[in-house]
Amino acid sequence: MLPNTISKTITLEDGREIIIETGALAKQADGAVVIKMGKAILLATVVTKKEAGEGVDFLPMSVDYQEKFASSGKIPGGFLKREGRLSDYEILISRMVDRAIRPIFPDDYHADTNISITLMSYDEDVLPDCLAGLAASAALAVSDIPFNGPISEVRVAKIDGNLFINPTPKELEKASLELIVAGSEEFILMVEGEGDEVSEDEMVEALQFAHEEIKKHCKVQKELTKLVGKEEKRAYSHEVNDEALHAKIKEELYDSLYDVVSRQIPNKSERSELVKAIKEKFVESLGEDHEYDESLIGRYFGKVHKEAARNFTLNEKKRLDGREPDEIRPIWSVVDYLPSAHGSAVFTRGETQSIATCTLGTKLDEQMVDGAVLSGYNKFFLHYNFPGFSTGEVKPNRGPGRREVGHGNLAMRALKKVLPAPEDNPYTIRVVSDILESNGSSSMATVCAGSLALMDAGIAIKSPVTGIAMGMISDAETGNYTILSDILGDEDHLGDMDFKVTGTAKGITACQMDLKVEGLDYEVLKEALYQARKGRLHILDEINKTLSSARPEFKPHTPRSYNMQIPKELIGAVIGPGGKVIQEIQKDTGATVIIEEVDNIGKINIFSNNQESMDAAIGRIKAIVAQPEIGETYTGKVKNIMPFGAFIEFMPGKDGLLHISEIKWERLESMDGVLESGEEIAVKLIDVDKKTGKYKLSRKALLPKPERKDK
Repeated sequence: MLPNTISKTITLEDGREIIIETGALAKQADGAVVIKMGKAILLATVVTKKEAGEGVDFLPMSVDYQEKFASSGKIPGGFLKREGRLSDYEILISRMVDRAIRPIFPDDYHADTNISITLMSYDEDVLPDCLAGLAASAALAVSDIPFNGPISEVRVAKIDGNLFINPTPKELEKASLELIVAGSEEFILMVEGEGDEVSEDEMVEALQFAHEEIKKHCKVQKELTKLVGKEEKRAYSHEVNDEALHAKIKEELYDSLYDVVSRQIPNKSERSELVKAIKEKFVESLGEDHEYDESLIGRYFGKVHKEAARNFTLNEKKRLDGREPDEIRPIWSVVDYLPSAHGSAVFTRGETQSIATCTLGTKLDEQMVDGAVLSGYNKFFLHYNFPGFSTGEVKPNRGPGRREVGHGNLAMRALKKVLPAPEDNPYTIRVVSDILESNGSSSMATVCAGSLALMDAGIAIKSPVTGIAMGMISDAETGNYTILSDILGDEDHLGDMDFKVTGTAKGITACQMDLKVEGLDYEVLKEALYQARKGRLHILDEINKTLSSARPEFKPHTPRSYNMQIPKELIGAVIGPGGKVIQEIQKDTGATVIIEEVDNIGKINIFSNNQESMDAAIGRIKAIVAQPEIGETYTGKVKNIMPFGAFIEFMPGKDGLLHISEIKWERLESMDGVLESGEEIAVKLIDVDKKTGKYKLSRKALLPKPERKDK
């Protein structure tokens, strides 16, 4: 037993326990807890500075989730043999925790903050990602850091028609719906997940079910806070305020800003210029010698602009760009835009544009995953790129950030649900989305462009997938709200909800939600989901005009695939000693040949860019695995000449004895000058020795029998 340990236990409905401990480890952190479930152990710590940096008017928080390889008894790969930069999987979990934790900090808290969550011990029956949010919140709960929590995260899954909390990995394999849900006692904060074309009602039911469990976790954390004596949080002052300046800006500029937003200008740049001009005119009116803080002018101007825009939408039920709340921006799309790609598409919705490519590869192109918990291979992966020019920014390309990883993962989840079954798809598939222009919901444009690119490449997806980003502006005091379809970048910033939903005509395949409003009513959420469905189906109708199903044929330069099965005992014959045979086939034909044993059967995949190469490789392999048949005629090559006959290779890797008595009808005294090494001759398989399996060949059986001379 560790000394000075304080603990609380959460009991799930099925009897499993989650234990929260504090007081023994990492005591120099502001807050530290150990979360235990089965053999899984996570250590979460939080550290924050006492004061905010000069001029900082936001929360500079970083969340890092990392899995130690030792937690699962592994040694890291690579040259250094140590944990390095976070994997995409770890980044995705870090993002989910960040999205759940960030909203519960006070708006005026601006001190540098770091939350670190480490998987120290792994349990194959426990998925640690659903415990990470709880761990982060519990670390804050036992600290003196101000926050409006606690919160928790759980995984909810629908398996065989029933909902379960934090199922095991094996149980999750059968799930038709899987969501990670984060929330406080009062409201839901974050949702991320996927489904097998599920309905909107199923989604809401799962969220309600998850929230009931989250409430229990929050109550336990509050009890833990009392036990450790951290109910009083530290005092802080991270903002300098000038309420007189705030009032002055609102009084003088609110009407002008309301007028600008009410003009409903579709062009983002034009709107921005008009708003910028109002601010510049105000600053000029203050005179060069004014004593107002420039940063405060910017902060209060932003608040007044936001208030004007929100009030316009709530009062008029209109949008900044002139649309109705449920109206989708104009859409156009094309496929086969890049002639050398296996599949390509451009999808444009308003001022958001994605160009997507689909590349088909072999098994050798599969993505290898080598993590502490997850390992194996991915046959489908999607990459999302967001260059600076897409928003008119000067920004060097430094590789994908966490946002790019998160958006790419959401689009990947949306599309993987409609891919052909693994046994029907021999290809490794890579989809890449490059955002060329962005004004809201580029991840959903990626889903639409990716769906078109897959179909353009000839991949027989079950159904096209589209996505839409939903927003909401609400007033907690009056209860007034407006749900917005296909939100702009400005509406994302001004609103209280960012809810991305993807799906087919049948139902939802993936979703991601971030809330900034307390107490979202489930009926409002259901309304948003059904409004999203209407928008998705509209977008689906638009892309169907471009391409509604997969092309019946691959493009000429797309690799062709051919699958064969052979007896397990013939795998060695195809590979050859040291891989000699298979290497020769690939070198001579130009095709790629992959062979593996699956379920005691040899499975062969052949990939080639042209039919001639494919046919040549197929012929070579069929010749190797073909079984000799007695009575069949073969063209063989003389391998060795012996005094009693010759050994003939009549099939690849198969030699038979052509006895001297079977060469001609006439009697031969010796083999001298009868055959030459390397000579090709026609032979007939006349027998197979039952004991030794040796083949007996005849040449004379193919020659006309001479007439018998009378004595």
